[in-house]
Parts: sequence; C-alpha cells; structure tokens
Amino acid sequence: MVPTQERSYRALTVDTVRSAVEQLQYFEDVEQLQVSEIGDGNLNYVFLLEEPATGKSLIVKQALPYAKVVGESWPLTLDRAKIEYQSLQKAAEVVPNLVPVVYHHDMEMAYTVMEDLSSHEILRSALINGNQYPNLGKDIGTYTAQTLFHTSDFYLHPFTKKALVKDFLNPELCKITEDLVFTDPFFDHDTNEISDEIRPFVTQFWQDEELKREAAKLKLQFLTEAEALLHGDLHSGSIFVTANSTKVIDPEFAFVGPIGFDLGSFLANLLLNYLSQEAHMKEKADLQVFRDFLSDTWKQTWETFATQFLELCKTKGHFTFSSIKGVAEEFVDKVWRDTLGFAGCEMVRRTIGLAQVADLNTIEDAPVQIDLKQKALTSGAALIKNRNEIKGINAFLSWIQEL
Repeated sequence: MVPTQERSYRALTVDTVRSAVEQLQYFEDVEQLQVSEIGDGNLNYVFLLEEPATGKSLIVKQALPYAKVVGESWPLTLDRAKIEYQSLQKAAEVVPNLVPVVYHHDMEMAYTVMEDLSSHEILRSALINGNQYPNLGKDIGTYTAQTLFHTSDFYLHPFTKKALVKDFLNPELCKITEDLVFTDPFFDHDTNEISDEIRPFVTQFWQDEELKREAAKLKLQFLTEAEALLHGDLHSGSIFVTANSTKVIDPEFAFVGPIGFDLGSFLANLLLNYLSQEAHMKEKADLQVFRDFLSDTWKQTWETFATQFLELCKTKGHFTFSSIKGVAEEFVDKVWRDTLGFAGCEMVRRTIGLAQVADLNTIEDAPVQIDLKQKALTSGAALIKNRNEIKGINAFLSWIQEL
C-alpha cells in the first residue's frame, strides 16, 4: 500500500472532477457536463456528472484523507478507495446485477468512476416513506449467499483464501467498526450521541454486565473469525432500490471476517425501521401491512441466503468435509446465531453511538422518539444476550411480534 503522504493526491471539486472522466470517452463533450456534489455520507465526496445533450451520466466517488463526518482531526487512509473498488469487482464476478457498474479506478487520486444510480432511491429513505420492494429480501439473500460463499473456505483453495485475507486487510476502517459498533456504545464514551432525556435510561443500560460480556464475545469474533469477504457496512443506507432493481454500494469497509456480520447489519437496520414506523405511519392498518412486508423481507433474506449457501456447498464446495452430513448445516446455524448477535450490536450503535439513523432521529415528537430509542436499545440487548435461544427465522419473527 502506498502511504497517503507519498501520493500525488488532491481533492476533486465540482470544477476539477471532469478530468476524472476525460480518458473514458464516455461523454461527447466533457466541458459541457453539469456537475454537482451529492454525497451525504460520512467519509467521501460523491460527484454526479450529467451530459444534458445525450442524457448520459456517471458518478465519481473520491475518498478523503479524513472522516468527512468529523473533519481533519480524524485522519483516514486513502487505501479504502482501492478496497471498495476491488470489493465491487469481486461482487461483480458472481452478482453483477446487484452492484453498480465500475468504469475506472485511480489509485493515486483515490477515486472510482461508476454507474449513476439516480434512477434508484436509497433504501433507508424509501423505507421511512413506507415504500415496499417485493424483491428486496431475495436480492439481499442472493447477494450475501453468493459473495460470502465464493470468498469462503468452503469454496476457495487455502492459499487463495489466505491471499484474499492479505489483499483485504483494512485495519483503519475495521478499527472504526471495532470502536463504534462493539465498544463505545456500551460505555460512557465521548463518541456517543445521547440526549439528556434518554441519558438516565442509557446509564442504567450500561450497568448490564451480562450484556457487556456477550458484546465482548461478539467483538472477539469480529476480530478473529476470517470466514469470508464481507461488505462490512451492509445497512439500508448502502443499498439503492427501485421496484425491479437492487444495488449494493459502498463496500469500503470490506475485509475478511465473520459472515453473520453482513446479515446482522442488514437485519438490524430493517428492525430499526420496523420500530420507527410506529411514529412515521399513522394509520394502524397501514402500519401492520408495512411491518408484515418487513417481516417477509427478513424471512426471504435469511431463507434465500441459507438455501443458496447450502446448495453452493453441495455443488461447488471444495472443502473436504462439505460432503459430510451436517457440516455445512451446522455452520449455517452458527451464522444465524452470529447474525442475531451482530444485529443487536448494530441496533445499539445506531441508537446511541456515532452515525445514528434517520429512521429514529427524524421523529419530531420528542417523547415518542425517546420511547422508541429505549425500545431499540432493549431489543438490541435482547438479541445480543439471547441469540442462542432464538432458534431460526420463524422463532425470530415470533419474537418480533412480542416487542
């Protein structure tokens, strides 16, 4: 990896970003492009380049040498742009329809040119607005099954797998997850964002020693279990949707880790939306219909993942013991338990940690928001502590009904 300080790097602007697409010969007249900076994320610049005469458009995403959400006081490696590019390329090998097309990557300048998804909507916003996507569960189940199996020891030769681990070492961004997901929210840390109204509840929450022990176990799994190449940040803000299309974006947190982490992140963010709809959706009949859709999405996601993963183990697996009855099945059972635990950590983090979710934070009725945040914390803690007792997706759906 090239140290940041040795690179010929400069931050792009709306005036200079056209240079990133000149060599592609994608547009007829680069000078006539309309350019806007559209990024609303925490770490990067995102530029939209549009050519009115042809209707063509592209996205240029550039990593900054610091966390955009905090500023230059939080420096970050530019190598995450390469990680993201390589992860998208890996995913495109097995699920090309579920990731954006990548046209170019510049390692020195840490930018990637890719398909414009302006025709899609960010899943988080779409769900807050009560929109339903019947293919979502199947698509995310397929994405996780295919990307995770094909980068696991069930499929790869041991030498190839170990080379993959090396290629996707991502220590700085992993450290962000280790701190912001698995550590800081369980203690009174200055990265947390806690209002005065909810602080008494959170202070009591922090006294739960069993919760902290179980969170520690999950953090150790995240640190030590190199099961497959993860997206690393698979939440509803990293997914674009239309009625007929799902695109997974932003895998800059990619590294080789425990498979249940990706599934847990997705599950947690949908569960946070499930809870928040009590405030967003006023009609009880509509609320129940939408929550049924979310439940069906969870069910379809897990069942698609498990079915495809097990079938791939049978038909394409190279792990010697895959042919022994129960080996792959027991591994998938472990992934299920991990999924619940990691989902619990993500729920806690997104409720009181840094980078919270609009699902909860856009609720204007302050007492309702506090009540739902308390429910989110209680639910997250329950998933962390009871992940071994919730036996399968149907038991999970029954548990949801009791919230």
